[in-house]
Amino acid sequence: MLTLQNVNAGYNGIDVIYNISFSVKEGESLCIIGPNGCGKTTLIKAISGLITHEGSIKIDGVEINKMKRADVAEKIAVMSQISTIYFSYSIYETVLLGRYLHMKGRTFKEPSVRDREYTDKCLKAVGLFNIKHKQINELSGGQLQRVYLARTLAQEPDIILLDEPTNHLDLKHQTELIDFLKDWSKYKGHSVIGVMHDLNLAIKLSDNILVLDKGNMAAYGNTHEVISSNILNKVYDMNITEYMVDSLRQWESYNPYLNINKLRKVN
Repeated sequence: MLTLQNVNAGYNGIDVIYNISFSVKEGESLCIIGPNGCGKTTLIKAISGLITHEGSIKIDGVEINKMKRADVAEKIAVMSQISTIYFSYSIYETVLLGRYLHMKGRTFKEPSVRDREYTDKCLKAVGLFNIKHKQINELSGGQLQRVYLARTLAQEPDIILLDEPTNHLDLKHQTELIDFLKDWSKYKGHSVIGVMHDLNLAIKLSDNILVLDKGNMAAYGNTHEVISSNILNKVYDMNITEYMVDSLRQWESYNPYLNINKLRKVN
């Protein structure tokens, strides 16, 4: 379980988010939404321990700033926005990096049979197994996004933090990814926390929604209760309800193919 209480965080001594409090239980999905510059990515960085914070962030009752980085990495995996690639690994090699914490060895860690099997299962789950030897600098943005998802899953975390996970994906692959994450969050009680710009995706993925506005909590609670309130119109300064009704119609003809059962075969 992840719990935040009165969290402030920012950069160079200047806070960007203020007095943030919420909790995410095992098997729950939380989406963080709000206008550009409201502090969504900063909050993700604070939760993952990438930046310092004031207040309390606990994983299973333990303060994150009192945990070793390796212990945090066993609990939390972060899938960030795609940036420029400065290396040329194969898809398989990139996803295998997610197994590093599980590998044995003092100086040079070697992947075990299970590490390699689990890597293959993650690749199958995101539909990239058949091209696993392809170089990642040859991939489209959508394919690369799925590589990073597979690498994140390979880490076997309890909690996944996602920063705009559907960037570079077309509508079909967006729906497949969201349905996959929903299934994954229920599998063995994993938790998903995602930063989303697209409110339709946030609704499909989340059990609860946190709305940020200028670094403050504008709303937090059950997804349908938050979405049905007037707070979004105020935060976004537009009629969000009409926008969502029109956009949600696009989803009706798409079906998921990403299969969480392919991960269940590895114990």
